[in-house]
Amino acid sequence: MSSHQPQGPGNGPPSAGMSIQHQQGIQPPPQPSQSMSQQNLNQIVIEYLVKKGYMRTEQTLRQESAHLDKDGRPIHNHIEELGNIKYTRGYKLLCGWIDQNLDLYKFELNRLPWPIFVYSYLDLIITDAVDDGESFFREFSPEFEKLHADELRVFETIKLRSQVFENSTAKLYRNTKYLLPLNKNVYFNLLTFLESNANSGGTVIIYLLQTYCEVRETERGPMDQYSFEAIINQARGLGSEGDDAGLQEGIPGAFTGVTNKDIMDNTAALKLGPMAMDPDLASDVRAELEEEDRLNTAPLPEGKSSLVDEFDRNIKREDSADGPSRTEIPYPASRARDVIMEVQKIKENRDRFRIDNATEMKTGIAPGVSICMFTFHNTLDSITCVQFSDDNNLVAVGTQESYIRVWNLHGDPLPTKVRSALNDPPASSRRLIGHSGPVYEVSFSPSIEGPANADENTPATNPRLLLSCSADGTIRLWSLETWTCLVVYKGHEGPVWQVKWGPFGHYFATCGWDRTVRVWAQDHISCVRMMVGHDTSVNQIAWHPNGAYVFSASDQADKSIRMWSFVSGECVRVFTGHTDTLSALECSPNGRILASADQSGTIFLWDLEHGKQIKRCRGHHKGGIWSLSFSIETSVLCSGGADGTVRVWDVAVPADPHKVDRNEAVATGGQADATRINAGNQPAAPATVGAKKKGKDTMITPDQISAFPTKKSPVYKVKFTRMNLVVAGSCFLP
Repeated sequence: MSSHQPQGPGNGPPSAGMSIQHQQGIQPPPQPSQSMSQQNLNQIVIEYLVKKGYMRTEQTLRQESAHLDKDGRPIHNHIEELGNIKYTRGYKLLCGWIDQNLDLYKFELNRLPWPIFVYSYLDLIITDAVDDGESFFREFSPEFEKLHADELRVFETIKLRSQVFENSTAKLYRNTKYLLPLNKNVYFNLLTFLESNANSGGTVIIYLLQTYCEVRETERGPMDQYSFEAIINQARGLGSEGDDAGLQEGIPGAFTGVTNKDIMDNTAALKLGPMAMDPDLASDVRAELEEEDRLNTAPLPEGKSSLVDEFDRNIKREDSADGPSRTEIPYPASRARDVIMEVQKIKENRDRFRIDNATEMKTGIAPGVSICMFTFHNTLDSITCVQFSDDNNLVAVGTQESYIRVWNLHGDPLPTKVRSALNDPPASSRRLIGHSGPVYEVSFSPSIEGPANADENTPATNPRLLLSCSADGTIRLWSLETWTCLVVYKGHEGPVWQVKWGPFGHYFATCGWDRTVRVWAQDHISCVRMMVGHDTSVNQIAWHPNGAYVFSASDQADKSIRMWSFVSGECVRVFTGHTDTLSALECSPNGRILASADQSGTIFLWDLEHGKQIKRCRGHHKGGIWSLSFSIETSVLCSGGADGTVRVWDVAVPADPHKVDRNEAVATGGQADATRINAGNQPAAPATVGAKKKGKDTMITPDQISAFPTKKSPVYKVKFTRMNLVVAGSCFLP
């Protein structure tokens, strides 16, 4: 009898057990084929369970096998199941969304990565995931080197859980919630994105924001350093220079970055002075003026200077730090026509009706502004825009029927250089046909009334070109000498809402439905600058008088105004504060003030140099202010709109905005600086039973100088001439 026990399947090497089984006649179970996939195996088992009637077990197996990959490994549907890699996934998800977001919101959203980075790293260290924490730090810390180099050096030394609770900077971040002011729209979009991407890292970001951050929703910004809310807080004394107390961002005692510290300091250098005149042009103009003074032997009236003195005092423009250089913005060489135009500008500047003191005009000491109104009849509400030429001889309108019509304001025939048309009967109007959609805006090239003693050798100074834009997405350049289309400019996607010639010609700006502002050169078929940043369609543009900046306004949800540098294409100012769709923009002749108006009948005046609001003017009824124009001295602003009135405003800030004029009353329940349009010494009419309730009274601010009503004629255009006469265009709508 042998003393050792026979080895079974559980004892000794596998081969020994298998030999015993064969000896005992026991067949081993068949092994699955190596090529059989996990999916095939699951299918075999499911078919077996169905055959045997184990329905609940079959359903459970189906549900669990749906979360397995092809190799049988479980698929993690929740980011928490991935372990410490969830912080990396969440951070990348957030940064990727910010990079793809609209430029309008990026300034606010760029505040998020720093606190998310800090609290993700500290959480990894607290959970003793030192290796994962160091990997996370190495991967994402370089993007904060510029603003947070000192704090990164501190966090780099924290490697243990105990150090998080001992380090002063880490304790400051852990024990104090990080304040994040975010616009309501931005915060809603952020939460919507994170919740829809919860399994990709969104839940981690939501957890960090809820645990360590305090998001404060703001009504309208601050969307960047020039926001309306930031400016108002500064004006109220809620923040000092270089202080971000008004924004309440970050942690008290912790550095939140240079960009946040400078958010209240609008110090971006602007060149708001006049463009330097070409030296050759200046010498030619001076020679012409000297000749004019020599021929004028009559004594000058008291207070009236010679043309040369006027040129030296007001018109001559030399290179200075306050104005752009001609080398920054190239222009074509000057011609004889340019000399004549500059001479005429000096004559008109000297002989103009002066409006130096708008207060005297309001009190009746000085004469008021004169307005010449041109009214179009039988238009059937088809006119979309009205524009006057600078020489006050032509007017052009765009129509819903896709054509343009040009009239001579004096009824004179419009000449043509086309030989085949010389024998045609003379006509005081011309029709320009070419667009395939409604024409939304027209713009005459710069011009001026020619000299009185002009002969056939004197270069003509009348407008030679006309620009138009349309719903067909094109801009057309028309000749006013041959009355034909010369060029079709394409580039915008969708309708082009406005087009404006630059102050010196050659360049023009457009804006459209595609949210872009484009600057074109007359001799280039494609745009030379494209400015992108608005959130919605851009419907208004204006030029700075020195030609170095372009202003744009967006409608619908955006309602912001942006100031773009023509030289660099960058946005240098953003103004926010309008609560309704913007309907008009105009920059003052001195280049220091911007006026903007909206469809609620409100006008804002902005200080360009400091990026602040000067004041708000109210008086127009709702429906929109469609046109604005400054006097030559920038002392008076004229406006016209859908309520059928032309109104004149004092640009200066009143010494006592709460002072009430005679026959006016301070409104109750409204702003202190407003008055009622129907307030006066007359007693109020008693209410009668069944009488129709009157609408809400219109508030008029005291800075309104005068108002000129029309008879059912919305005012499309108002324009101060170089002589300080106002020309206006309206359409009678019976």
